[in-house]
Amino acid sequence: MSSDDPMAEIRASFFIECEELLEAMQDGLQELEGGDEDSETINVVFRAVHSIKGGAGAFGLEAMVRFAHRFETVLDDVRSGKLSVDGDLLKLFFSAGDHLFDLVRCCRDGDDAPDAEGARILEKLSSYIGEEAEPEEQEIDFQPAALSLDLDLGLPPLEIDDIKPCWQIKFTPDAAMYESGNEAFPILRNIAELGEAEITCDVSRLPPLSELSPDSAYLGWTISLKTDVDEAEIRSAFEFVDGLCELEVARVETEIDAAPIVTEPDLVEAEVLPAPAQEPPTKVENTKPKDDPAPTPAKKTSSSPANTAKNVVRVDIDRIERLVNLVGELVINQAMLAQSLESSGLSPHSDAMNGLEEFQRLTRDIQDSVMMIRAQPVKPLFQRMSRIVREASSAVGKEVRLVTEGETTEVDKTVIERLADPLTHMIRNAVDHGLESPDDRVSAGKSSEGIVTLKAAHRSGRVVIEVADDGGGINRPKVQQIAIDKGLIPADTPLSDSEIDNLLFLPGFSTATSVSDLSGRGVGMDVVKTSIQALGGRISISSAPGTGTTFSISLPLTLAVLDGMVVHVADETLVIPLSVVAETLTIREDIVDDIDPTTRVVRVRGGFVPLMDLGIELGYRPSTDNLDGSVALLIAQEDGTRAAFVVDQIQDQRQVVIKGLDDSLFRAPGIAAATILGDGQIALIVDPSDIIAQAPSRRSAQPPQSRLEA
Repeated sequence: MSSDDPMAEIRASFFIECEELLEAMQDGLQELEGGDEDSETINVVFRAVHSIKGGAGAFGLEAMVRFAHRFETVLDDVRSGKLSVDGDLLKLFFSAGDHLFDLVRCCRDGDDAPDAEGARILEKLSSYIGEEAEPEEQEIDFQPAALSLDLDLGLPPLEIDDIKPCWQIKFTPDAAMYESGNEAFPILRNIAELGEAEITCDVSRLPPLSELSPDSAYLGWTISLKTDVDEAEIRSAFEFVDGLCELEVARVETEIDAAPIVTEPDLVEAEVLPAPAQEPPTKVENTKPKDDPAPTPAKKTSSSPANTAKNVVRVDIDRIERLVNLVGELVINQAMLAQSLESSGLSPHSDAMNGLEEFQRLTRDIQDSVMMIRAQPVKPLFQRMSRIVREASSAVGKEVRLVTEGETTEVDKTVIERLADPLTHMIRNAVDHGLESPDDRVSAGKSSEGIVTLKAAHRSGRVVIEVADDGGGINRPKVQQIAIDKGLIPADTPLSDSEIDNLLFLPGFSTATSVSDLSGRGVGMDVVKTSIQALGGRISISSAPGTGTTFSISLPLTLAVLDGMVVHVADETLVIPLSVVAETLTIREDIVDDIDPTTRVVRVRGGFVPLMDLGIELGYRPSTDNLDGSVALLIAQEDGTRAAFVVDQIQDQRQVVIKGLDDSLFRAPGIAAATILGDGQIALIVDPSDIIAQAPSRRSAQPPQSRLEA
């Protein structure tokens, strides 16, 4: 679409709105799957599909309109009580939702839609409602001079009494009403069902076509209603849009002859954008008249829909990225300024130093605020995994249910985007390899339905995501034998359970005996581990035979900044993430014990912690026997692993900007990234978990002196 297309921005807004509607639809379907058959849950799903159809019709997206129309028809039968939701229908709804997601994506990106899959799902939907005429679209000319809007409300002729109370109703929607997913037409139809109604559309506020705004509401309606019901029942037809419109209801003393105004025998339903684009539509569709109760808004929260809409601003991600980069440069310059003032010998109580402290505080507040802008909940990512579970379980013939926890956990948007592929691989791996077949599960005394659990939570300044299954666990003898057969390890290598589990991350390792759509091609968990490490994260495994397996991913909250401890080691400056530093220690000979010639431990609070000289572990210097008086940082990780890193000096605690290492550079073990300090010096950012994990293998492979020389 060309940049000078006046509809380009509206079209882009429509597809963004579709993402939110699809998310609401997925939420509703998952609530239905959990046994919540409340009418409001069905209404949420129906409104989402209906709104997508309306917007698609405005842009002439015929395939999306046709599919969404059939989908919403079945949903409408459910909410009217004609159909009940069982397991088969719920699976069909999930499949239809997945296909609707594909249609939205294809229409947005200009790709070809999966017609064969759509035809199959449409056929299944039709089996629930019988053959139904597809909505026929016809072009209509919008004539501003023709101010009357005639609606055939599909009502049978009424028996008119000689005397009936008459009511005058003025109904003027606000833009917020349309933003909440409601529409005027069903409300007008419900009002007409209360008696004899004459409905007149007020277009006096309608500007010229060239000045129409998609974010405004222009139309209003005046209704003369002759009915026996009281005012409270009339107002109840508007209860779901209370506060989202201007409403006046008044009793008319004199009798007014009223009758419905009929134009054509079929109902004319105007479809509009799901966002508040209340300009006259360019296309309408003819469908059969049927009962359609007024839609209800989503369950109320502390903020009204109107207020929520007014407080949301969509910003291009490129602008946010530029802001993040600028704030990163601000942090570096702030560090440079601080170092210059400190080296100048100024008094800590001088005006310049006091101003520096305030500048540092403001810089930190700005940094935190910008990071919050990029933070997003993992919910959309978890919803995508629901589809992966359905497709994978269908491919291998297993019954699998996905359980999610912590969907509101917020992570940097960049992290979420780059986490999708490894998480997809892990979910497929859990379904294909982790869970047993239904027969084997029943034989083991389990339910035939396997469960995959996806969790997210914040821990120690990081986000932890877990993928767990309730399958048979890792068959460690089989895994070890496969590794031996593939030549990945020597046959006589003694391995612990943890070391055997980590064999799954070796390149080329696979337990699949045949090639399928899900596995067996030699691309295994090593790709997942590489992707996680590229994000500055780490992955671990825990498994129990007969109980299941859990993969835990620990990731930084953001890829932009880091709170770190700046230390000196062998004339090198390093940064250690502050989130893993529990405390600092002063090493004395009486608290250090030698386990073997290459392993020492330090006694800390009644326990023993491995002692590691950071300079030796990174190859900066040879080993030394004298550590008396040295400084150590006690490292505590999320999994409970602890270690004490010996350093020469602690320089400072500060916020640093993370600079990723180029792929062309050698990625040394134990180094995660780099940063620029206040004096312009480049410092390496240490990955403590990698150092702790690789320390035993480095010691067994070669002595410290040879590592240094290498």
